[in-house]
Amino acid sequence: MKWRRVMILVLAFSLTGGSMLFADSTTQKVKLFMDGSEVEDGGYVIDGKTYVPVRELEGLVEYDEATKKVNYYKPNVHIFLFKGKGEVFSDIEKAGKLKFSVFSQIDNLKTEISAVRVAITAPDGTSRTIQTKDVKDTGSNFYFVTDDYTYDFKTAGKYTLGFYMKPAAGNSDFVLVSEKSINVLK
Repeated sequence: MKWRRVMILVLAFSLTGGSMLFADSTTQKVKLFMDGSEVEDGGYVIDGKTYVPVRELEGLVEYDEATKKVNYYKPNVHIFLFKGKGEVFSDIEKAGKLKFSVFSQIDNLKTEISAVRVAITAPDGTSRTIQTKDVKDTGSNFYFVTDDYTYDFKTAGKYTLGFYMKPAAGNSDFVLVSEKSINVLK
């Protein structure tokens, strides 16, 4: 009697394991690169179609549990850097301290946000916030200008300036929506 129970369980687990193997053979995890950088979670190929996590697309994502609907918003963000008396720059000739401000023009915002943030990331991966500001009733088009900020570009290399938005709905964190590179030359 006991051996029958063992055989039934072995048979059941065999069938379940076989089904899992079959299901897994139609799903393949793949490496995903966006703008040359590997995305940590990657993507999936399921039945010949490639799927990418929408949260990796540098935009605002809203999920409505009741309707099982995902809304993705990608506003246009144009970033300009100013130093001195309104001199626009993108690359820096040599490493060292620089006082500058960031002008951001935002167009085509189709969802509400509660705050914006501008941060800079050094080539070694360390990041510093330049400025964060709560915003209300921005409309679909608005401007954001940081206060003057002094930053020490310690080494030559590629620095990344990020523009982040915090969705108004829910308890969301800041989401990266645009980036600008600053190349510090030797």
